[in-house]
Formats: sequence, structure tokens, C-alpha cells
Amino acid sequence: MLQQTTVTAVQPFYARFLARFPDVDSLASAPTEAVMQAWAGLGYYSRARNLHACARTVVAEHGGRFPATLEGLLALPGVGPYTAAAVGAIAFDLPAAAVDGNVERVISRIYRVEEPLPGAKPRIRALTQALVPARRPGDFAQAMMDLGAMICTPRRPACGVCPWMAPCAARAAGDAESFPRKAVKKAVPSRFGAAFVCVRADGAVLLRTRPPEGLLGGMDEPPGGAWRESDAMPAGTELLAEAPFHAPWRLAPGGVRHVFTHFRLELAVFVAIVAPDFAAPAGMRWVRRADLAGSALPNVMRKAVAHGLAFAGDAEPGVE
Repeated sequence: MLQQTTVTAVQPFYARFLARFPDVDSLASAPTEAVMQAWAGLGYYSRARNLHACARTVVAEHGGRFPATLEGLLALPGVGPYTAAAVGAIAFDLPAAAVDGNVERVISRIYRVEEPLPGAKPRIRALTQALVPARRPGDFAQAMMDLGAMICTPRRPACGVCPWMAPCAARAAGDAESFPRKAVKKAVPSRFGAAFVCVRADGAVLLRTRPPEGLLGGMDEPPGGAWRESDAMPAGTELLAEAPFHAPWRLAPGGVRHVFTHFRLELAVFVAIVAPDFAAPAGMRWVRRADLAGSALPNVMRKAVAHGLAFAGDAEPGVE
């Protein structure tokens, strides 16, 4: 959960997740929909899918116990070098270098690594590995993370109290804040699309589940069109042509904006109010408004549904 997400944001999700899935067996046996619902709102949903697949593999292939070797950990779904090293060092006392963003900052300053990230990652990992002690590698891993989080901070590092003040090359040069070096960021592109929020006259909302792979995979959403990269939102008539079925669609003023890691998304929200006996099209289902909170809606789709419902509450019904 802490990958790409702050501790403050994670804490309530972590507590609820563990209450719902207290051990690897309960997580492995849970339906995918339940796992995605518990993760809804945290973003980066491939993490939830990988975590679920990992739990199932641990139970099915390892008797419910995690492998105690780096090779075994790396073979699990969704486990990369950092996670394997962190689990290996902290849980199994393996002399492995767990290199997160905090550790990258510490090491790049101590050795004044000039190569910018992400290209410098292999060298930083090798430099860290050379420092890992044979005894208490888990304590070393956590100490390095805490050093970066609390002392060797991105801005105004507390060099005067750092235990590695003396050998730190960046401190000696007086340019610690300029490390780690980073490649020039590319401009973040914008994508545009439409969400079609269909509201039944009794208040239920039409949702569907996205395919399991790809961005927001396995999450719920109102039906929508393709997201296209462009300089501006397409015309309403062009977007309306992507409506999933015939209904009295109306464009809700304002739209929804959301920022992903690699692009910005803007959704035009179309709303239709339909009769209570309107049948859900194939692949879609009606969800009572009271049950929306329990749906696996990612933040951007919650915004779209909320925007559509607000407009539906103000709009004159155009029931079909």
C-alpha cells in the first residue's frame, strides 16, 4: 500500500484491509471483487490484483507460508526487487538491499552519484548492497528508510545530526539538496473521454466492471467511451456518439478532472434518467445508491458518478 502512496493516506485503508483479510488464507480465498472494493480509493489498482494473486500463490504452492529466499520471493506475482529485498531482510534476516526512494536519496548523497534517476538505480542498489551487514540486515533496512524519511530529507536535510555526516560527499560539497539527480521530466499529456451516468427513476445507478488487465483493471465504473490523447475536449456530439445505448443523455456542465501518474484525464459526464423497469444491458448491473459506497469505484469514477448524480438531482427527468 505504501508504494506511491503516503503513510497518512494508507493508514485507514491498512486497518480496514487487515480487519477484513487478517491473514494470507483469508485474502487468498476472497473473491476478486471484495479485494478491489477494499482497495477502492487507494489508486494504482494493479497492486491489489498482484497482492491477491500473490496470496493465492502462497497458499496454493507454499502451504500458506512465504518463501524464505530472494529467489522464491521474486517468483511470487507482483514481487519485484525492492519488495523481495525488504521482506527478505526484515522477515527472514537475508542480507538484501531494500532500496526505496528514501534510500536512493541517502546513497546518492553519500556517494554523490551524478547519474540521474532512473538510470542510476542499478548503481545505487549495488552501493547499498555493499553496505548491508551480515548481522541484523532487517534493522539496517528499516534504519536506512527512516534516515531518509526523517534526517536526509529532500529539502533542508539535518546533516548536523546524521550518523553518516563525515563520509557524505554531497554534504562536503555543500550540494546535498541537488541529489539524487533527476532526468528532465517530459510534459504530462492530457486525455479526454466521456462517462455515461445512467440513473434509474428509483435512484439506482448503472455500473460495469472494467477488464481485469490495464489501468483501473477490475474496478467498477459507469459505462464510458475511449480516452483519447488530445489538446482539447472533443465536441459533445462526438462524445455522445460513444454512448453505450440509446437513452435521453444530457451533458452535465463542468465535467471531471483527475491526474494519473503519466497523464491528466478530463471526462465529460452525460446523464440519463430512465424508467424503473429499464433493463441493464449485457455486462452492466444496477447498483442502489445506498450500495455505491461499497462498490469498487476508483476515485475518478466516484467523481464522475457524484457529478452525474448531482446533475440528475437538478435536472428535469427525461425518462425512457
